Amino acid sequence: MQIEEVTLRATVADHHEGPREPLPQVAFAGRSNVGKSSLLNALFGRTLASVSKTPGKTRTINYYLVNHRCFFVDLPGYGYARAGHGEREALGRRITAYLEQENRLRLVVGLIDPRIPTSPLDADLVAFVRESGRPLVLVMTKTDRLGRGELARAAQRLARELGSGTAPLSFSAHTGAGRKDVLVAIARALAA
Repeated sequence: MQIEEVTLRATVADHHEGPREPLPQVAFAGRSNVGKSSLLNALFGRTLASVSKTPGKTRTINYYLVNHRCFFVDLPGYGYARAGHGEREALGRRITAYLEQENRLRLVVGLIDPRIPTSPLDADLVAFVRESGRPLVLVMTKTDRLGRGELARAAQRLARELGSGTAPLSFSAHTGAGRKDVLVAIARALAA
């Protein structure tokens, strides 16, 4: 998949307020500070998604129109500890509603930081996406911060703990490594 044109089309609190075009959607989900915005910017080849050192910055659902053919949907990060309990629950409900109800959703890209222990929230996301019958590809982010051996062990651990059966894709926004693999996985899901 070659990304030639991208525009931020909508920023909404509820997916029902998002774009209504009958275009397929690819959702990007992961815990706060996992690197969703950095991954999106690397895929786009330009900075459109707001990147912050402060976890939990994305609290809206952001729709990016890609090549006038599909939407990449940046979901709010989950598990942000400094957000109040009520706000965390509200974000969780919005993410769940999108994943359950959006009939144009063709793929969920689940982002995981391999440097930290697997969160119960990561396991819940994987289980929920699978139970809903949605295709899922797991992507390890920030992989440039690990050596080869550490990365291989983390991939095996995540495959085992998340029950994926296959190792997640590896990606680094810093080096661009893995960009092509992520785009190929997205292209396959859109073509299916």
